Amino acid sequence: MSKILEFIAKNTDGHSYKSFKYCFDAVFVPQIEYDDKKEKIDIKKKGETEALTSTRNIKDLSQSDLIRKKTLFRFFLDGSRRTYKVDDLRYGKRIYPAVAGQIGIACCERKSKDVFEPFEFNKSIVISIPERANSGSHKTEFFFNSLLSKLNEQEYLKKRNIQFSKILYYTDREGDEYEKKAIATIQDEMIDNEKRLVSDLAKKRVLNYNSYLLKDGSLEYGKMPNKEEFGELSKIKANFSCVVGVSKAFNPETLSQANPNISKIIADLKLYHRTPAMKYTTERVGDVWFSVWYLRIRDVKYGQSPYDGIVKIEKILVSDNEIEYGLETDEVDNISAHIINESFPVCYGQDSRWAKHLYPIYLTEQYVKSKYISDLHFINLF
Repeated sequence: MSKILEFIAKNTDGHSYKSFKYCFDAVFVPQIEYDDKKEKIDIKKKGETEALTSTRNIKDLSQSDLIRKKTLFRFFLDGSRRTYKVDDLRYGKRIYPAVAGQIGIACCERKSKDVFEPFEFNKSIVISIPERANSGSHKTEFFFNSLLSKLNEQEYLKKRNIQFSKILYYTDREGDEYEKKAIATIQDEMIDNEKRLVSDLAKKRVLNYNSYLLKDGSLEYGKMPNKEEFGELSKIKANFSCVVGVSKAFNPETLSQANPNISKIIADLKLYHRTPAMKYTTERVGDVWFSVWYLRIRDVKYGQSPYDGIVKIEKILVSDNEIEYGLETDEVDNISAHIINESFPVCYGQDSRWAKHLYPIYLTEQYVKSKYISDLHFINLF
């Protein structure tokens, strides 16, 4: 009974080396991966209706009865992926890594103060191999979809009740960093799944101006490869009218074009203060404008860097009025006040990023990770 990589090698005229298998997340030294993208961006200094000249204190608003009695956020979304080097495959005279991944996307719902439970969950198992594996005359998508169907018919997988969602592929130009490219395809698939879930929530009409979705990470999805299903972000941005993105990892220099002192302003934010909102767009997302601002949710004395305790907040500008003038300043304040309250209780000691964590997002992330197959079990599938 052939295992997964032996089957793939046999059906793609390749050779499996049965290389040492390991989880990237367990081996690599952790590195900062910013949610901010490096592509060319167009920034306007004013991203809200009022022209603020200094930071704004949100403490009193966050503690007001109006904010405390009814939360703005009802749904919480987190996407996570775990990647594994599972083999080396030879095609022609070159050797390429095969990288597998577990992807989990969860949306949890807070029905009341005491009821927090899963609303939707999507789990998928994928593997990424070089595009070179398609050595015939078949179209790339057709070839890999056909290979996927054959793979999922194998008794080895059926007995274990496991199915692959996709066989992904990466371009294989000489000199490329193949492992990074393979991981990037899995990251892109995770983003596809996040976007799919947001679209599904919009179709179910569960998001409205009293029930927002708070998403972990940036809303800057970019142009999706599956245009037949999604189109570009610019065409479905109405789905995001009640969605707010909160990033724990951000590059403070991203918006320096609008304000050269932005890094210092962010680092010096006082507790419960926010920066003025700025407006930007980027070529990678098409005709979409974002309003973005920074908010300190924990005192700097509890962090290990001046940026600990600060989150970056994004909202897509949907209406023509928003695109022209930015978000209403009252809405920016309101969102900020609710986010301050979402930071309690604190997950101190449970996560190294605790100073930037919002507790419902932390719970959602823990739920996603609890659904993973163990690393040892997963690796042994191959």
